[in-house]
Amino acid sequence: MGTETSGGSVLVVDDDRVNRMLLTRSLENDGHHVRCAQNGLEALRLLRDEPCDIVLLDIVMPDLDGVSVLEQVKRDPALHDVPVIMISGVDDADSVIRCIEIGADDYLPKPFDPVLLRARISAGLTKKRLHELERERLRGVFSRFVPEHVVEEVLERADDDLRLGGSRDVGTVMFTDLRDFTAFSEATAPQRVIELLNHYFSEMIDAIFAHGGTLVGYRGDGVLAVFGAPIPYEDHADRALAAAREMLEARLPRFNRWLVQNGLGEGFAMGVGLNSGHFMSGNVGSARQLEYTVHGDAVNTAARVETMTKTAGRALLMAESTYIALVDPPRDLTFVGEFDVRGRESTIRLWTLKREELSPRRSGSADRFAGASPRSPAPPVP
Repeated sequence: MGTETSGGSVLVVDDDRVNRMLLTRSLENDGHHVRCAQNGLEALRLLRDEPCDIVLLDIVMPDLDGVSVLEQVKRDPALHDVPVIMISGVDDADSVIRCIEIGADDYLPKPFDPVLLRARISAGLTKKRLHELERERLRGVFSRFVPEHVVEEVLERADDDLRLGGSRDVGTVMFTDLRDFTAFSEATAPQRVIELLNHYFSEMIDAIFAHGGTLVGYRGDGVLAVFGAPIPYEDHADRALAAAREMLEARLPRFNRWLVQNGLGEGFAMGVGLNSGHFMSGNVGSARQLEYTVHGDAVNTAARVETMTKTAGRALLMAESTYIALVDPPRDLTFVGEFDVRGRESTIRLWTLKREELSPRRSGSADRFAGASPRSPAPPVP
């Protein structure tokens, strides 16, 4: 037989000893590894101890029949994707239809036709392996924007076609920007520019992942990330602020030292904008190319907050929505002021870190924000 079905692991579940022997002999002659269960309870125990590639499940059995076993298998996340072929010598179309509706992949009548058995097993194993290949592909996709330790949880939340369906989430959105990078890139060899970007992004994405954030995408030399989706976190704002602090206090200085050592200049400054609220998220695209994305006013506002850092002389600005969402606010936060923001009817109150400056060099004026005008001065810090 073809290599695509060689070495399959098959569980035969039948209360008739002769049927088990006949199926086992036929399957082993075709190169499969076979285990047998003589009742439904034994089948569930064997499956949970060591899942197989495909199950041949008799419908009519004493105590726990095949229909009940199938229902439990399809409810179990660890077993849900195992192909199940129902077998029966009883001409009961209603039972077969019910099994197909529950999730059975096929039906095989008794007595067994060896050619038909081989075809059913081959089709079931092919489906199982295609599903595994798709899952590995999606694992690769998800691991690009979520920390490795939450990839499995993300996959469990995915739809049957392994996509994350659209959802409305509550979290914190982060935008970052590398200052004066455009001018640098125009005067630098392309190979060095890409090398620099890869080094920079490696530092910043590691900080995001270290605090449970999700990489949504790259925006030129900037990053869009969210905290609280697709895995919800009550402390999403704390995680986002901790990641921003790590970027500015540890990652950026280390990156700039690398630049100096490699003769690429004195270093860069960066800006980080944070905003919290509701947004829509999910995977979009075709079966060949998926991309995780977020949309909503919370996302747009975060982008505007980051833009306001450019002339504020601040590396970090945080909307009050993020300040309010903090579970454990740090003591070094300070209120900046209340500002009009282009594109918004209401004003926005902004916070930052005490003594935090746009390092290593300041850009623009610290007195006014791009696209914003102050409404109230900063109150005394408690």
